[in-house]
Amino acid sequence: MTKLHFDPLTLPIDSLAGEAAVLEERLTPHWLRERFAHPPRWSPETVEERLLKVRDGNPTPASVLMPLVQRPQGITMLLTQRTAHLTDHAGQVSLPGGRAEDEDATPIDTALRESEEEIGLDRGCVEVLGTLPEHFTGSGYRITPVVGLVHPPFDLRADPFEVAEIFEVPLGFLMDGMNHERRSIPVPGGGRRSFYAMPYDRFFIWGATAAMLRNLFHFLRA
Repeated sequence: MTKLHFDPLTLPIDSLAGEAAVLEERLTPHWLRERFAHPPRWSPETVEERLLKVRDGNPTPASVLMPLVQRPQGITMLLTQRTAHLTDHAGQVSLPGGRAEDEDATPIDTALRESEEEIGLDRGCVEVLGTLPEHFTGSGYRITPVVGLVHPPFDLRADPFEVAEIFEVPLGFLMDGMNHERRSIPVPGGGRRSFYAMPYDRFFIWGATAAMLRNLFHFLRA
């Protein structure tokens, strides 16, 4: 995929997704466990990334962890800001994770191993709830989102090569359609490419991370 030379923060907001927020009583450990144990019928959101041509037509398997941290004030989502020198998605807000390795038995193993390596999150602190549908990126990855409850206390240790910062966002903020913006950029050959963004404080959540958060949103609202 051709690198996009633009600042997404400068793009105008086309619209807000605008759906009602996930009910507060659904954003609890007990309810989340029940939802993943007994998932409803629902339709994942189709994103334009899947329509883009991937390298060699054979996307690289990868996984990310969607870490839901249990805090006294409510559940938060743990996210990272990638360092500026990386080849893929430099400087962007991401979920901890990465490509699968031969020693990984399952996508869940990939997500837990990568989270340990990337941010030092001990897998013993993670209660895996389940997975969401695969997400395909234009940069050539087939990503499995793994959702897990993270039980404090835990210590984090960022890999300085990959991670510039680790931070948390209230899950209630991310699970509110009024905080989901639609923005777009022109693409070669005409037309525009649309994407979701979820600005929070000084962080700009967009692209693949926002798209996977959107599917968690739909899954919890269903």
